[in-house]
Amino acid sequence: MSNPAKSIRIGTMISGNKGDAAARIREIAGLGFESFEPFFWQTTQGQNLAELGKRCLDAIGDRDITISTLGMFGNPLEESDIDLETLEGWKQCIDNAHHFGATCVAGFTGRLRGKTLTDSLPRYRQIWSELAKRAADKGIRIAFENCAMDGNWQSGDWNIAHNPDAWELMFNETPDDNIGLEWEPCHQMVYLIDPLPQIRKWAQKIFHVHGKDATIRWDVIREHGIFGKEPFVFMRTPGFGDSNWTNIISELRLAGYSGAIDIEGWHDPVYRDALEMTGQVHALNYLKQARGGDFIDEAAAYGGGDPSLNQTAA
Repeated sequence: MSNPAKSIRIGTMISGNKGDAAARIREIAGLGFESFEPFFWQTTQGQNLAELGKRCLDAIGDRDITISTLGMFGNPLEESDIDLETLEGWKQCIDNAHHFGATCVAGFTGRLRGKTLTDSLPRYRQIWSELAKRAADKGIRIAFENCAMDGNWQSGDWNIAHNPDAWELMFNETPDDNIGLEWEPCHQMVYLIDPLPQIRKWAQKIFHVHGKDATIRWDVIREHGIFGKEPFVFMRTPGFGDSNWTNIISELRLAGYSGAIDIEGWHDPVYRDALEMTGQVHALNYLKQARGGDFIDEAAAYGGGDPSLNQTAA
């Protein structure tokens, strides 16, 4: 019998730029991760994604691990050489996602640099209407991460999908059913937006979730405000931030979400460098506990009879 707790899997992100994504999966797969999100920064560097997907699946082997989402992060709305590589990378990921077993490709929308958010909408519609059709033809969903990348409504570089007001505009421009969000609470908290109500309103557009949190330093805000010299918020690995992930996962389940929460590391100011995987493994176990645990596996391990009779143990 399959474990219904794993309708939401807990995994992590794996860089694909250095060509060693499969080796990294093989290295850490035994730590208990249930999913991986291979991702590329601005370019796939000419890699053969079909072959890379096969190597990643070979690295997983017979473990109960999935790859539901690929990441392609850059600015596909502009037209410099690297931006055009990002656009081509999106096309490659959409065309080759099935070689990884993935059904979703995620990243930034892109943005017209230095322009107001609304100035990017015509170019957004032009690029993403075409990519949405390309993806739909292959059974792939597109998910935009809700990260501002230091931008705001007036100006920015990478992404317009960082604010719920922008989501309204974007989804009006591209009403395609296969365009949605790669959501995480952190990117809302750093702008002092309450993330939990967003799940109830936008759940049907949440296609993938990143495991990243934040700690808001309210004492700093009260003394220095948000534009002073002291940082008022830190991005954190789940289990070290302010969010109650039991509540987040409960809201996701109530809304019918199934898929992965893939940890986005490399941001925590404490659990970084030599402590990076210490933090990630803590987050892995914390998020597994928050989603309700592995009660079926535990019941079987302890000879508890029919696991379906032990569901109250969660």
